[in-house]
Amino acid sequence: MAIEISYEETLKELHTDQGVLRYHQAGDGPPLLLLHGSGPGVTGWRNYRGVLADFAEHFTCYVLEFPGFGVSDPCDGHPMVEAVGAVPTFLEGLGLGPVHIIGNSMGGVVGARIAIARPELVDKFVSIGGMGKNVLSSSPGEGIKLLMEFTDNPSRESLVRWLHSMVYNPAVVTEQLIEERWALATEPKTLEIARRMYSSKAFAAMAAANAQADGTPYWAQFGKIKAPTLLTWGRDDRVSPVDLGLLPMRDIPNAEFHVFPNCGHWTMIEARDAWVASVLSFLLRDSK
Repeated sequence: MAIEISYEETLKELHTDQGVLRYHQAGDGPPLLLLHGSGPGVTGWRNYRGVLADFAEHFTCYVLEFPGFGVSDPCDGHPMVEAVGAVPTFLEGLGLGPVHIIGNSMGGVVGARIAIARPELVDKFVSIGGMGKNVLSSSPGEGIKLLMEFTDNPSRESLVRWLHSMVYNPAVVTEQLIEERWALATEPKTLEIARRMYSSKAFAAMAAANAQADGTPYWAQFGKIKAPTLLTWGRDDRVSPVDLGLLPMRDIPNAEFHVFPNCGHWTMIEARDAWVASVLSFLLRDSK
């Protein structure tokens, strides 16, 4: 039986030169860092609260809240750039590394960038959708367009449309989910920072933020990832269609690709049991 984990008892703070990073810590064992995605009202806790107890039975789990999403301190720059910088700061501040990393959507992109630039920090890497490049589908995907629509002109109706694009089963979008996402997504500072990333104006300049310092996109550097990698994807993902995974599957030297049917962008929620079993099997494989 999974252990009980509460929000309040696991919430911790790390004070850094860039401000306070908040995170949840639970469990015992080798370190596992969980990185959340982007979007209105997102937090690391909301992404992973449904699976955290399963991983805490085997690992010391650290759910990092990225700067600018309403839990850790606000940031001055582009949220993606700030997130990439926050990970080494966090790991070094706690004296951690190498760690296993699970990254959902934007968190997967951040995890990939860390695995490329700082391979000594990453043991094994698991992504949940998001990372890669469109090979067959058009870009941006339906869910990203709806995210831009909400960010440009926030309304409860546009939030609901975006949430429905995230899932295969509409029943996942409950009134409770809508209300908790709406409350954080419309907090003025959080919304202002979100507009740096997902307003239509900001999205037009996204290519610059998605490139490494040398101008080479991260997706062109997948071959540099040394960590064993598990790519997990919902077959029916309308935010980052499954063909995005073809490039990392081919280019990452030691990558596996697991696709879950009847599942949208939130694989860890809609395909919860199968996803947890697959990820645990991967992370625990070859462990001493």
